[in-house]
Amino acid sequence: MSALLLCNVTGHETRVALVENNMLTELFIERTGGHGIVGNIYKGRVSKILPGMQVAFVDIGLEKAGFLYVSDIYRAQGNGRPNFVEREEGLDEEEETNAVAVETIPKHEEHLPIDQLLKDGQEIMVQVSKDPMATKGARITNYISLPGRYLVYMPNTAQVGVSRRIENEDERKRLRESVTSMRKNGSGYIIRTAAEKKEKADLEHDLIFLDKLWASIGENFESAPSPSVVYEDLKLIHRAIRDLYKKEIDIVIDYPQVYEEAKAFCGSYLPDMVEKIHLYSEKEPIFSKYGIELEIERALDKKVWLKSGGYIVIDQTEALTAIDVNTGKFVGKRDQEETILKTNLEAAQEIVYQLRLRNIGGIIIIDFIDMERQESKDKVYSALELALKSDRSKTNILKISELGLVEMTRKRSRDSLSRIQTAICPHCEGRGRIKSSATILFEMYRAIRQIAGQTPGGGNVICSASPEVAELLMEEEPSYLEGMENDLGVNIVINTDPNMHQEKFHVWIE
Repeated sequence: MSALLLCNVTGHETRVALVENNMLTELFIERTGGHGIVGNIYKGRVSKILPGMQVAFVDIGLEKAGFLYVSDIYRAQGNGRPNFVEREEGLDEEEETNAVAVETIPKHEEHLPIDQLLKDGQEIMVQVSKDPMATKGARITNYISLPGRYLVYMPNTAQVGVSRRIENEDERKRLRESVTSMRKNGSGYIIRTAAEKKEKADLEHDLIFLDKLWASIGENFESAPSPSVVYEDLKLIHRAIRDLYKKEIDIVIDYPQVYEEAKAFCGSYLPDMVEKIHLYSEKEPIFSKYGIELEIERALDKKVWLKSGGYIVIDQTEALTAIDVNTGKFVGKRDQEETILKTNLEAAQEIVYQLRLRNIGGIIIIDFIDMERQESKDKVYSALELALKSDRSKTNILKISELGLVEMTRKRSRDSLSRIQTAICPHCEGRGRIKSSATILFEMYRAIRQIAGQTPGGGNVICSASPEVAELLMEEEPSYLEGMENDLGVNIVINTDPNMHQEKFHVWIE
């Protein structure tokens, strides 16, 4: 499978697009002053403990304190080894979250109360697992994980896990034995998919680098004040190279300085990748050249058309994302069930593509078109499951319900594309709809009656409205306006303001 990693850099924004088989599949955006902090490690100070919610707030030097759940805290035993609690699998979404499995980490059935694990003012090392979003601070954990090219170092565990995507049992055994024999301090590692068929020397290079990095972080933590950052994850382009690179991929960067930095990064850490990095020097912007800008615009639309003529509607709310599937223009050739099945199967593929592209996470409800046959439901569910295997983010999917709904979750660690690229409309305030001209006209009538009633001496009532409302009034309601004038004993003057929004109007008396 051919792939391109396109990197567009300007003074205030860096964008990285993953293109697979001539299709944009993932997009990452980082802006000056708004770059993600997932993966950063901080020396924080516990600022508040909420025993009723089993949550602690930790000051890490950001505008909002990070929040730490009791399940994201480990506690040391008398032998110095950590006592593990159940935690989410995987790392942040820019790594192979759904591919990683640490099969042997023990789980506690009960947790100590959070106020027995932490105390106010305590200094603690934490890592950001989810960026701050809207009104929420960053989610943090003190299960530290440091990703390399082939390994992920996990100093607070003692096990060696292997990526689920490495399916050959002999290869899994070889890799686990190699890493286990090389580690010196008994800490844990996750062997990433990129390590498949790699020599032991390659793994050792990664292991030594991560050991040194962890030692450096420990030294920084001891000397740093709290709150402060003690480790920052790689820049966006370097993270993308590290996490997305494979043999079939070429990397194209349009900014000479960043191009040189990427080559230097790969030269010291991933030398086999240097020849895959190219400088884009054409006059046409790189994202326009490869059609990325058009795809980004499409990814902001609520309605997405399917090739058959059907379509899906994606509606992101505060609590969840709802996706509705419709047959649209597609009427099929034989029977209704076949038409519905074909639309649903096509929608399943498109939905997974859109989830990846838009980086939609959290709770997702998919409303497939109702199917009568259980066989059809099973086919659609299997197609959705198969499509989700290409998604690097961890997902959990439930069977199609009696109402034709699929409930699923997708791990989220950073804002979706729409939250990055758009803002809430100041006119409709996020409703997605505005009041009709007729509704505003009737509101204006009520305002006229109220104003006229407060001034019984008569006079001129001046109304300023948008062209749409004024036109409706003059074309459809002139007789009603005359009746109001006679009834209220006033003269009503309508002014058209082309700069006024349709939902706004002003009424006053002279």
